[in-house]
Amino acid sequence: MYSEGGSFMKGMLLGGIFCIVATLLSSFNFGHQQHTDHHNHHHVNAPSKEELLRLPEHKRIELSQNIRVYCVILVEPKELAYWAAVRETWSKHCDKAEFYSSEEVKVFESVSVETKDPWIMLRKALKHAFDNAKDHKWYFIARPTTFAIIENLKYLLLNKDPDQPFYLGHMVKSGDLEFIELSGGIVLSTEALKRLVGVLGDSSKCPEQGRMIWKLPEDKELAVCLKYTGVFAENAEDTEGKDIFNTKSVNTLINEAMAETPQEVAESCCSDVAVTFNGHSPNNMHVMMFGVYRLRPFGHKFHDSLVFLPPKDSDND
Repeated sequence: MYSEGGSFMKGMLLGGIFCIVATLLSSFNFGHQQHTDHHNHHHVNAPSKEELLRLPEHKRIELSQNIRVYCVILVEPKELAYWAAVRETWSKHCDKAEFYSSEEVKVFESVSVETKDPWIMLRKALKHAFDNAKDHKWYFIARPTTFAIIENLKYLLLNKDPDQPFYLGHMVKSGDLEFIELSGGIVLSTEALKRLVGVLGDSSKCPEQGRMIWKLPEDKELAVCLKYTGVFAENAEDTEGKDIFNTKSVNTLINEAMAETPQEVAESCCSDVAVTFNGHSPNNMHVMMFGVYRLRPFGHKFHDSLVFLPPKDSDND
């Protein structure tokens, strides 16, 4: 009799827990909002060379000078080797690069957000960037394991309006949620960041602790909050449809290309206008820097139709 009663109580308890979970999941809508903007561009392409050549030279120069990128680099004290590598390599090509650390570190200058929670850290970093970088129209968020080619990012953004809500990178889908993977870098326009900051204080739309029973990664939490404001994730591609934000290293992508298309490794590996690669060691970041910015084959002419000049007082390569 006791065992039957115990089984009954266990069943009631498990049933109750199931009902609570089902109720929470059914009431939770990743993108519900009273007004939702129509999402009419799901894949964003870099401009073609032909498009650029059709523009007058003075217009190309004007566009190249007006694209200012603020780099938000999220770091932790345990990542000092990566931190140092990023400081000495690609971050110099940002118009402004700010390192946001989980705690104060004396070795390198940074903005301490005083939290180890990745989602709260990202929220605080983006709020600080929005408040202190009003003269920048584009925001690039990355981890120190990412290598970025900022000039290619500017090329992607050349014909994009920062007053429109852009949220770009390597898009993946998880259930009904489409989000940009942080490992490949995330790009927000000033309008997208403005909308995000507008809901950061609203716990019903963008809570600090998340709204799910289980904890979501920070890049998914960001997508949820942005979706409430009518901002949707978009996959960035070149004119051939290749991804330009990569969540893998060059070495990994080349190995995959050798296995899948051994006759066209260089052509199938990566886009010519790739913006990011992820997973390089600190030493390999310096190798990437040499290959991207220093090594040039003698006698080979590059026919770029515009040049992105380094920021004033920059010591970039």
